[in-house]
This record gives sequence, structure tokens and C-alpha cells, in this order.
Amino acid sequence: MTTIEIRENVEKALQEIRPFLNSDGGDITLIDIIEGKHVKVRLEGACTNCSLSISTMKAGVETTIKKYVPQIETVENIA
Repeated sequence: MTTIEIRENVEKALQEIRPFLNSDGGDITLIDIIEGKHVKVRLEGACTNCSLSISTMKAGVETTIKKYVPQIETVENIA
């Protein structure tokens, strides 16, 4: 995948996740993609103080991003 395709697919993944986050008063923003393998996002709104944000990152965000872009190795929340 090209850099543009990776970014587009990560954005598609975030669009899939966003309604679930929005329903709890949260949101997510793509911050950066490093070397086509490492994604940095920012959980926003209610997600910033949620005790479940770590499991949301692992089970929801990271899994969905890897479904769209299998070469992604890490997904990190930047506070």
C-alpha cells in the first residue's frame, strides 16, 4: 500500500469506530502514521477520562485499524 492508501484506510477504520465512541460522548482523531506501521491517534471527549479507554484502544481501535491495514504494528493514544 502507498502512504496515501494507508492513510485513507486508517481513516476508514476510524469512521467505522467513531459512531461507537460518539454514542458515549467521545471521538477519535488520527494524529500521525509513522513509517506506514505505527499509528498515533487521540481519544477525545468522554474517552479521555474513561477507565475503559485502554481496552477500547486494544479491542476496538487497534483491531479495526489492523483489519483495514494489516501491516500496522502499533496503535498508540497520544494524550
